Amino acid sequence: MKEVPLFSRSEVVDRPAVTRIGGGSLGGKAAGLYLIQEEIIPLIDADEILGFSVGVPPMVVLGTDVFDRFMDDNKLWNLIASEPPDDHVALAFQRGEMPVEYVGDLWALIEGMTTPLAVRSSSRLEDDLDHPFAGVYATKMVPNNAFSADQRFCLLIEAIKFVWASTFFASARSAVAAAGKMPQDEKMAVILQEVVGQRAGDRFYPCVSGVGRTYNFYPSGAAQASDGVINLALGLGRTIVDGGRSWGFSPALPKAPPPFNSVGELLKNTQIRFWAVNMGPAEVPDPLRETEYLVEAGLADAEADGALRLLVSTYDAGSDRLDPGLGRHGPRALTFAPLVASRMIPFSDLMRQMLDASRKVLDQDVEIEFAVRLDRQHGLPADVGFLQVRPMRVVTEGIEVDEAVLDDPRVVIASTHVLGNGVQDGIRDVVFLDPDSFDPETTFEVAAELEGINRLLVAEGRPYILVGFGRWGTSDARQGIPVTWGQISGAKIIVEATLPEVNTDLSQGSHFFHNVLGFRILYLSVEHDGPRPIDWAWLRSCPRIPGTERVIHVRIDHPLEVRVDGRNMRGVILR
Repeated sequence: MKEVPLFSRSEVVDRPAVTRIGGGSLGGKAAGLYLIQEEIIPLIDADEILGFSVGVPPMVVLGTDVFDRFMDDNKLWNLIASEPPDDHVALAFQRGEMPVEYVGDLWALIEGMTTPLAVRSSSRLEDDLDHPFAGVYATKMVPNNAFSADQRFCLLIEAIKFVWASTFFASARSAVAAAGKMPQDEKMAVILQEVVGQRAGDRFYPCVSGVGRTYNFYPSGAAQASDGVINLALGLGRTIVDGGRSWGFSPALPKAPPPFNSVGELLKNTQIRFWAVNMGPAEVPDPLRETEYLVEAGLADAEADGALRLLVSTYDAGSDRLDPGLGRHGPRALTFAPLVASRMIPFSDLMRQMLDASRKVLDQDVEIEFAVRLDRQHGLPADVGFLQVRPMRVVTEGIEVDEAVLDDPRVVIASTHVLGNGVQDGIRDVVFLDPDSFDPETTFEVAAELEGINRLLVAEGRPYILVGFGRWGTSDARQGIPVTWGQISGAKIIVEATLPEVNTDLSQGSHFFHNVLGFRILYLSVEHDGPRPIDWAWLRSCPRIPGTERVIHVRIDHPLEVRVDGRNMRGVILR
């Protein structure tokens, strides 16, 4: 693949889709985007997806040499060595001076642009198959719509420094340590990329964001694992990658009925809020906050914006069914049926092509991210921003768990919904939440306690089993525990259990899901009303390590035996 061309101040408007400022590495994410531009998109047959234009949104990459120079000039390596709190790191980076030789290029870039920008991390370790680090580092979106170029430039520099600082936040340090690396091993390139979307009032967002995988670990109905899976959401892709509610379907069977037992269950489990770039005044300016320029809104707001016509179905109480579109009054459900199942709009064909082309180029199963700007009245023409491609680990080694083992009297946890294939026999530490004392209103406090336990266990080299309720890593605190990957990076077995009040679908959030696969974490899901409940009494009887209020940490005299058979979807933890 040819080298990424240098950014030219004389070609700001008509520059190539991908250019770079500075030398060194582009990082995993930027390298993937250049691969998409040069090798994957040319394999997509435009004649089969008439009306769709697919491309990498225009972007400029700051190479890792710019990061190195910033760190050296501002003597930040000494600060990092002391592992200060996140706010101290962020403030020190904001006070640092940008290397003067790169300021002119950045000024020229921002002077000629007034569209929202995503300032994205692209570290050397990101998207590596063995150490993926998906979602560990920051992305900051800026509206970039101020009249003054000076103000736009200052906000861009703040965002770049914030992404650089996230390289050394506590959760990132924990993730790097769990991978057997040192903070000094990491280098951070930064992507400056136009956001895909449309403006409606003070909100800017795409009609559709999505994540696709060539392998589906949770196929339902007639779908096969090899058919892949697509998850869609209204608005910015943060909803999906952070484990929020999204709509999943098989691109091979786009008209298959959704896996819900009733319309009521479907309405309860579909997306009701979405993320957008805030094009109005920031409520509280805060350069140390990732979501400073983002805003959440509801379906009524999207409907007023004209964004829902091809995305929703409407509930008809008389027939107790959902009808595609906005043709009647009633509750709206984001099923994407008018888009996915349409004979006039080749959206599912496009999804299959993007997945197939990515798998062919990488020669393995992959995960992709994308965003779609639709004509809000007619659907087409539409622009598709191809935002990321990552290799995805699909382990098929021969670990077998016989069904009879699930009922062994030594079972602590048994599951028929698992990810991974493998054996773990040396783990003596279990970190869990007690169903009798769990309070869904305190999930942020739970995440903070978990971070402290994780840090100690990683430092001691003690892998552990993590058991909790709802989705791990969700951005919606009502659906699970809103941890970052670095807060639980030492867990080698992760269990998601349900409760009557926390009863969500399995994790499909892109970043969490990708890290589970990439780090070979063994994953089990257990329903509270299933045939094989967790042996909570035995866990409570184990010797407890004191120090936390909401999270229980026990250390067992004899190691537990863990077996996960991903091919047959069975897993057990035996005492």
